[in-house]
Amino acid sequence: MRLSCAAGLSVRNTYRLSRYEYGPSIKTGYAPASCSQHFAMFPASLLSTLLLVLTVSANPIVVRESQVKLPLSRRLNVTSVHNLLRHDVARAKFLRARAEAKLSGTSAFDTRADVNEQVDNQAVTYIAAVGVGSPATTYDLLVDTGSSNTWVGATRAYVRTGTSVQTNNRVSVTYGSGSFSGTEFTDTVTIANGLVIPEQSIGVASRSSGFEGTDGIIGIGPDDLTLGTLSPATNTIIPTVTDNAFNDGLITSNLLGISFEPTTSVEALNGEITWGSTDSSKFTGAISFAPVTTTPPASEFWGISQSIQYGTRTTILTENSGIVDTGTTLLLLASDAFARYLSATGAVEDNTTGLLRLTSAQFANLQSLFFLINGATFEFTANAQAWPRTLNSAIGGTTNNVYLIVGDLGTPSGEGFDFVNGFAFLERFYSVFDTTNKRVGFATTQFTTATSN
Repeated sequence: MRLSCAAGLSVRNTYRLSRYEYGPSIKTGYAPASCSQHFAMFPASLLSTLLLVLTVSANPIVVRESQVKLPLSRRLNVTSVHNLLRHDVARAKFLRARAEAKLSGTSAFDTRADVNEQVDNQAVTYIAAVGVGSPATTYDLLVDTGSSNTWVGATRAYVRTGTSVQTNNRVSVTYGSGSFSGTEFTDTVTIANGLVIPEQSIGVASRSSGFEGTDGIIGIGPDDLTLGTLSPATNTIIPTVTDNAFNDGLITSNLLGISFEPTTSVEALNGEITWGSTDSSKFTGAISFAPVTTTPPASEFWGISQSIQYGTRTTILTENSGIVDTGTTLLLLASDAFARYLSATGAVEDNTTGLLRLTSAQFANLQSLFFLINGATFEFTANAQAWPRTLNSAIGGTTNNVYLIVGDLGTPSGEGFDFVNGFAFLERFYSVFDTTNKRVGFATTQFTTATSN
């Protein structure tokens, strides 16, 4: 049973209403005159039970039992990873431009030409096998916390089944160095046994670029990021797969726990998403949470505030806002922070790879970075700052050099988008994306201090 007095609506959340625009998959609706009028219909004992349920719903408990887990594979695209930095910077630039356009009231469709970058295929990706339809066809989808649309058809064609329903909307999303456009459908999405989501909005690509070797994206960012991606329903916000799983009672909390592990292989099954809870076997100690920042434009994403220090004395970045993004490979810093890191490390920019380069002797003296996030300190070791040396040739590098995963974002600090913690960072920490409480959590893992790189 789901009550909604504040909103005055009870709907099947295939769409969340925005500006009173109804999506095609809303099943029922009603507008109660007031909460008190409806509660008056219930006996006191039942009312107490309902109030208890509502209280628990407002303060979700992280449950570590009956977990629904989705394995993740890290995949290195060895055909085009020499453009690793360019790909990440182009993505960051567009995410920021799109968020700023949304904040200014501009439709997302109008921002497609704002960032005109060369299209590069995703270089390093985390892939999840997700079923669509009934019977389900399995698609290899990129896991992306920086966007919220789920779509298929980049490589493997969409297969219609009896659960496939085409809407009257077109759908289009641009990611900076890649894009797709096509038609919106609703369909059954199978994440895992016990997590089958009916009537989920998905995009079916008729055109895509930058996604060679993958079939599309499963978007798990804030659902507001879908605003403006549909046409003609441009004011409709599409609930994510996580939103609908929670609203349908399939998971206990509207959150995700994500575990990545550093790897030196071109492809490895080394990650996992836990839906609706966290997995205590994947982290050590306690999870430290930070509220989603209110500083725009990072506030539009899984954005947080943090400061960064190199070693014990050198401040790289004073406390500013940025985003946590599984769709980015590197750790990107505002240009002035990057310059301080460059000076502190003695690294030089490598023309072939685009990354910073150290000699082995310099690497031996490289100090840890310390991330201060909402009062908690996370050590990012020297080894964590290095690209896996066994994969140097895959990015056009040479065997004896050490390449660093810290890159220049290309914009100054203090503008509300001062860093991107990509999965080079996330591979060293367990992360939690909590929609209900609007917060992001981190915890150390057995791989935080690993020397695998």
